Amino acid sequence: MAERLTAGDAAPDFTLQDFEGREVSLADFRGRNVVVYFYPAASTPGCTKQACDFRDNIASLQGAGYDVVGISPDPLPKLARFAEKESLNFPLLSDPDHAVAEAYGAWGEKKNYGKVYEGLIRSTLVVDPDGKVALAQYNVRATGHVAKLRRDLGL
Repeated sequence: MAERLTAGDAAPDFTLQDFEGREVSLADFRGRNVVVYFYPAASTPGCTKQACDFRDNIASLQGAGYDVVGISPDPLPKLARFAEKESLNFPLLSDPDHAVAEAYGAWGEKKNYGKVYEGLIRSTLVVDPDGKVALAQYNVRATGHVAKLRRDLGL
């Protein structure tokens, strides 16, 4: 299992494609805070709820100096359909080999109905303007997560 990051750790750099095929790098956000959240699968009930929650709060998050990026192992066409259907207004990035999720500690052992398997662990990390982890949350709940994140960030 990948080692989880904690506040103060250097956030691993990454470059992934967004749902429009553009490359997006963590370095693109240098000088700003960025919320990097990992979700298991586009268009599933929990992931849709979480993405729409970020969508509905994006203006206030950006106003407070926080950009948002969602990362999943989904292929680009699935991300494009998800973004269009839900009118998502932030980048969704494809991590098909889950290398970025592993680097962030968001890939590992999961249990569901007694089955143990490897998969994406719903996680949110806040990276500060200098590229350091400011906040790391693992095994987050989809429902109410953005409100909790806002409280934890003092917004």
